[in-house]
Amino acid sequence: MAKAARKTAASKSFQVISPVNGEVYLERPYHTAEDADAALDAAKQAQKKWARTTLEKRQEILSKALDILGSWKVELAEEITHMIGRPLSQTPGELRGLEERGRYMIDIAEKSLADIVPEEKDGFLRRIKRVPVGVSAIVAPWNYPYLTSVNALFPALLAGNAVILKHSHQTPLVADRYAAAFAEAGLPDGVFKNLDLTHADTEKLLADPRTDSVSFTGSVKGGLAVQKAVVKKFIPAGLELGGKDPAYVRFDADIGFAAENLVDGAFFNAGQSCCGIERIYVHDSLFEDFLADFVRRTEALRLGNPFSPETTLGPMVRDSAAGFVRDQIAEAAKKGARTHIDKGRFPEIERGGAYLAPEVLTEVTHEMRIMREETFGPAVCIMPVENDEEALALMNDSDFGLTASVWTADTDAAAELAGNLEAGTVFMNRCDYLDPALPWTGVKNSGRGATLSILGFDGFIRPKSLHFRLKEE
Repeated sequence: MAKAARKTAASKSFQVISPVNGEVYLERPYHTAEDADAALDAAKQAQKKWARTTLEKRQEILSKALDILGSWKVELAEEITHMIGRPLSQTPGELRGLEERGRYMIDIAEKSLADIVPEEKDGFLRRIKRVPVGVSAIVAPWNYPYLTSVNALFPALLAGNAVILKHSHQTPLVADRYAAAFAEAGLPDGVFKNLDLTHADTEKLLADPRTDSVSFTGSVKGGLAVQKAVVKKFIPAGLELGGKDPAYVRFDADIGFAAENLVDGAFFNAGQSCCGIERIYVHDSLFEDFLADFVRRTEALRLGNPFSPETTLGPMVRDSAAGFVRDQIAEAAKKGARTHIDKGRFPEIERGGAYLAPEVLTEVTHEMRIMREETFGPAVCIMPVENDEEALALMNDSDFGLTASVWTADTDAAAELAGNLEAGTVFMNRCDYLDPALPWTGVKNSGRGATLSILGFDGFIRPKSLHFRLKEE
């Protein structure tokens, strides 16, 4: 079955093990420390010229790159499914998201990067310019390999930075595709480079004085490693570190609508989403009906080979990830949690390994690991609550704060809850979605900084003041 993308030959190369069949999908050597050194030198030189390139030209090149990536959508979708196991029928959604986000950032670049002009002052010209930081290092994850990377990649390049992309060892072909599209679109040599690096060499890349900003998406442990790597420098370091995202189904919610959308929010991509729903709090008056509907919809999912058109739930990315979720569920059940899913409806689990049936748990408590740690898999916990106050307290009782969703017919009640929820994004009647017009950000252990929206450029620019005294006539 699917093992982790593993190191081979004394860590000089690595393999991508496909979760679809547990076989080696790809093997390649790591880039060396010398390769990284050369890439940094090239990026430093190329960035100076790229920064002087007009914004219109940068937009033109990136727009062409998106066209090229779009022309490869069939091949890209198949590669994603091979590398991470997401059903092929669902993968085109990520490529549409890549197009949407990339176009949006291109369209708002002029406004986002324009000079700020203070009020006029006689005898002076004053401007605040937004200038690129220099060389941006982006460390991207596997779970949404294009969506998570484009969030930082496009604003960094549009702002006039050079970029070095270190993608996950599970999804290296994504970085290859970016490189090919940029080259065909006419991006100058040295402005973009993708590197397959070991963890140790990645940390050296981030610590190098030629690296001027860092964008990282991954685990809390990984975020702490990034902070440690750049501790001797004063550079922007954006960290998107996942969540334990809650939903609250109020007494006035549409049960069917909420259950349908929350099942999707919990189990899409086998639950391997930083903003996937992992905790659901339901008003007492709706609890039994909501639970029955939610379980029914969950049992209607079809676990299987992700290349089959009937499959709606694919394998997890690797055996160890599925094992982590199984352990969380087993430990919760041992402590009194009740499981609700008939495993007989999911015969594919007989294959074991990365193929994991979805699970719904009740009679859980916040003392259980499954309610505290990020699960990042197809398991969700549901608890009854008496009122808004109890729901708010439980939703905030977490080390994470990425998103939260409120399901209600009362916009005012949702707005009041949103004002007190400790989350970077609060949804009403939707979940597990990124709008490129809104910043993607988190609080607490969900990280710091923002991508997307007009604020998504901030980690890749610095202000530069022009303060000119004009010569008197």
